Amino acid sequence: MTMDTKFYLLVFLRRLPYVLLLTVMGAVLGATVAVLLPPVYVAQAKLVVESEQIPGDLAASTVRTAATETLQIIQQRILTRETLLEMANRLDIYEARPGQAARPMEADDLVEDMRERIVIATSGGGVATSRNAPPQATLVDVSFTAGTPQLAATVANEVVTLILSENVSLRTRAAGQTLEFFTQEVERLDQEVARKGAAVSAFQEANRDALPDSLEFRRSRLVTDQERLTQIQRDEAGLRDRRARLVELFESTGSVGLAGTEQAQLTPEQRQLQDLRNQLASLQAVLSPTNPRISVLQNQIRALEGQVAANQGTAVANSADSGLTAYELQLADLDAQLEFLEQQREQIQTVLAELQQTIEATPGNAVTLAELQRDYENTRSQYDQAVQRRAVAETGEMIETLSRGQRISVIEQAVPPAAPESPNRPLIAAAGLGLGVVLGLGLVALLELSDRTIRRPIELTSQLGIQPFAALPMLQSRYDIRRRRLRIVTAFLVVLVVIPGALWLIHSQVVPLDMMADRLLDRLATSHPVIPDTFG
Repeated sequence: MTMDTKFYLLVFLRRLPYVLLLTVMGAVLGATVAVLLPPVYVAQAKLVVESEQIPGDLAASTVRTAATETLQIIQQRILTRETLLEMANRLDIYEARPGQAARPMEADDLVEDMRERIVIATSGGGVATSRNAPPQATLVDVSFTAGTPQLAATVANEVVTLILSENVSLRTRAAGQTLEFFTQEVERLDQEVARKGAAVSAFQEANRDALPDSLEFRRSRLVTDQERLTQIQRDEAGLRDRRARLVELFESTGSVGLAGTEQAQLTPEQRQLQDLRNQLASLQAVLSPTNPRISVLQNQIRALEGQVAANQGTAVANSADSGLTAYELQLADLDAQLEFLEQQREQIQTVLAELQQTIEATPGNAVTLAELQRDYENTRSQYDQAVQRRAVAETGEMIETLSRGQRISVIEQAVPPAAPESPNRPLIAAAGLGLGVVLGLGLVALLELSDRTIRRPIELTSQLGIQPFAALPMLQSRYDIRRRRLRIVTAFLVVLVVIPGALWLIHSQVVPLDMMADRLLDRLATSHPVIPDTFG
């Protein structure tokens, strides 16, 4: 062994108490932390999203939200502040465990801690990679981290219950809102159809004489009345001519001639009646009995027959009672016939004006009526579609009420775990031991590098240029040796007793070590993106 190796070995042996002290300190610290850190249990439940129980081509649900989107909505609703606070208080999640002081927490810290301890992970549900590959089911893993196995399982199952109830509530509420919307839409469109139908009926009633469906009849009646007006005008001209000849004959001769043909003795009504009968006979030979013109002629014939009969009775009565001359009787008869024809002409002219007005108004009424009917038919079509969609919504609402649509089922309930998930106590203790060894060696190296004292003859020669004759070792008294050993023993006692006791006191009375470690890791994670989870 060379002199340098022997010297460094002696130095290491002299500094060995420092290495042992820091090693023991690290081991005690690691063991204490490993013992004091509470166990962490993780309970896990597994859910699956099942597809619709009824084929979509037979009856489809009205809730079309994708499974992943539904799960995200449910997760956000479960992790709300009110829900987490209510769950924590109801299940006594943060109640002090036996042997530990109460852990007062602010509401914000409690909610943040609950969100970190509840894990809802979704897997599957993707698109098949090949044509023959079966579709992938959507699986949901729900886990909760707690200090006791029973609490972890209880809270995990409570979260599962919330997921199931929230899913049912979400789907039934969506189906109910869809049904309510279409029910209101049907009621609104029903009122709209009634209103527009009433508008069509009111327009038809207000313009019943100028509607397009009776246009041909009014045109035919217009032609017939024009022919009647022409005939009446001819009859008036003939009667005026007869009256003028009668007056001229009487003024020239003082008497009236009574001879004449039978046709000359006919009154205008009788001649008009004869003409109408001739027209009716001619039209019946070429037209159908149901033709409007034949019906009009028949009505006119019946009216003239009654008028002729009344005139004949009046003439007989007047001739018997009045005692008038033949000239006066004939003149009065001609005046009465002219007055009657004038009344007929005025009536026909009034009817012709009304017919002409309605015929001219018919195109505009046809456009307005077509617009009203088209608007009515469009609204009616919307109403029929709304009724069909309401029926579909009723079916979808019934499917969701009976849980025959897409639903979430429990595959595995959460059970209390047999072993804690963390901390890894052997790893923590080994890490403390290794940290103590590294710190001890580092302290020895630091002390030696900073020590500039002369301890060997070669150092005296190299630093002062002096060649020593001899080297005498430094001798310690028994008192110095005992004092040095006492310091070492005291340091070991402090490490073995004081440090664990202080850690226990901090853990039980001030702040738990696991919470302190979490806060430290959070701060490190904030400043450094990647922090290894040593306590995992």
